[in-house]
Amino acid sequence: MDELIKAICDMATTHSSVPMLSRTHGQPASPTTLGKEMAIFAYRLNRERKEISQKEMLGKFAGAVGNYNAHLAAYPEINWPEIAEEFMASLGLEFNPYVPQIETHDYMAKLFHSIVQFNNILVDFDRDVWGYISLGYFKQTTKAGEIGSSTMPHKVNPIDFENSEGNLGVANYSAKWQRDLTDSTVLRNMGVGLGHSLLAYISALQGINKLQVNDEAALNEDLDKTWEVLAEPIQTLMRRYGVPEPYEKLKELTRGRAVNKESIREFIQKLYIPVDAKTSLLNMTPHTYVGTAAGLVKNVNEAINLVNGVQIL
Repeated sequence: MDELIKAICDMATTHSSVPMLSRTHGQPASPTTLGKEMAIFAYRLNRERKEISQKEMLGKFAGAVGNYNAHLAAYPEINWPEIAEEFMASLGLEFNPYVPQIETHDYMAKLFHSIVQFNNILVDFDRDVWGYISLGYFKQTTKAGEIGSSTMPHKVNPIDFENSEGNLGVANYSAKWQRDLTDSTVLRNMGVGLGHSLLAYISALQGINKLQVNDEAALNEDLDKTWEVLAEPIQTLMRRYGVPEPYEKLKELTRGRAVNKESIREFIQKLYIPVDAKTSLLNMTPHTYVGTAAGLVKNVNEAINLVNGVQIL
């Protein structure tokens, strides 16, 4: 988990200033940076990793039904609850003083729930990176002798991210059973979910190590084709300076129509707003309209530098 978080964080900082078109509902949205999108996953995964590290492991030593019956029969003079607590502490476990025959495993349900959530976040990451590869934002380094397709020799498939997602699906299905407290068979198969999780993390890391930004060509091409994303800042400044019906006017200009640099600049020139505001809009491009994305990435190391008090970055 730590290696994965570090690798994604490194991607974030490396590409902190590379502008990229956002998409919401699959449609062009306000630009961001590639690094900022990676930082989101580093931060999300780190929070869940911290949750996992803080889960207490409980243990019991109170006999067949939790009352120290046999213990007291053998050595009635001993304070068995105290001894049991000390023994659990020596094993690094939190003592559970109220138990039936078994330790009730509530902590296991919480632990596996957190692992499932970590895995769900990684599924999001795998799918997003798969999508970025499909869009041409990333290319993958190739290995000699590696075959992408039996009939299409040009293909370099994102198999590492597909394998990661597949293993996470199996892991989460298995881990769902681990949150069932019926014991026995469930406990014996605990390693299945953890094993598939580990395979998924390794696959994702392998995929990350193959990624390269595709000369920013596809990223730039998408931005150059979507000048309509500047409707947001234009509308915002129109509202600020009291221009009537800003949303309706921008909607008429942009919705379902081809919008380019010239049509946007022509619209801005006709606005009755202060000169400095108009100049700011005229100087804006889809490449520069990224807000504080790059600055947010610079702070991501501080946000994820410590996991449960242990430095990993």
